[in-house]
Amino acid sequence: MAYRPTHKTMLRKAEIRQRLLDAALGRVAAGGFTSLTMQAVAAEAGIATGAVYKHFESKAALCTELFRLATEREVEVVCQTALGEGSASERLLKTIDAFAMRALRNPRLAFALIAEPVDAVLDAQRLQYRQAYANVFLELVESGIRSGEFTAQTPSVSAAALVGVIAESLVGPLTWPTSDSSDLKSRTLITAIQAFCLRAVVASAPARL
Repeated sequence: MAYRPTHKTMLRKAEIRQRLLDAALGRVAAGGFTSLTMQAVAAEAGIATGAVYKHFESKAALCTELFRLATEREVEVVCQTALGEGSASERLLKTIDAFAMRALRNPRLAFALIAEPVDAVLDAQRLQYRQAYANVFLELVESGIRSGEFTAQTPSVSAAALVGVIAESLVGPLTWPTSDSSDLKSRTLITAIQAFCLRAVVASAPARL
């Protein structure tokens, strides 16, 4: 008779897997993906290193799952804000504020997700999730065009540009020394990003040369 895991066994397996993911997230939040090793994750989760491979066949598999979960959480926050209550302009400003503040409060993790050099598999995932962000902004831009708040434009191009501006504007600040990342400095940064993005979608297109 084939072995069938019991409900208790499955719960135990799921609990250990979650402990490993939590430990891995802590490592990445503290030192990026380069600081994540199977030995360190195992030690923090309180299990033998060999047992980690029962849940993740390789470090790449663990990093991929961690990247997916962490990024999906951020996309969900952006989606809820961008497609929530308020005018298109209000939602754009709120979305930038929510994304930027979450990133600046956990800068090492945000840098790892946005810009840290990674292997090809994670880089492909990063592009996939950047498109997920762009899809959310696409709906927001289309909403603003329909309401007359935003000028006529190509929504897909504007959405991709907004994601690029927000992400690239944060890359440098995410590496600020702790003493430099004051609330006042963060607020000035976010306000500047908001102003730039709002001008980009509201301003009329330049005349043809």
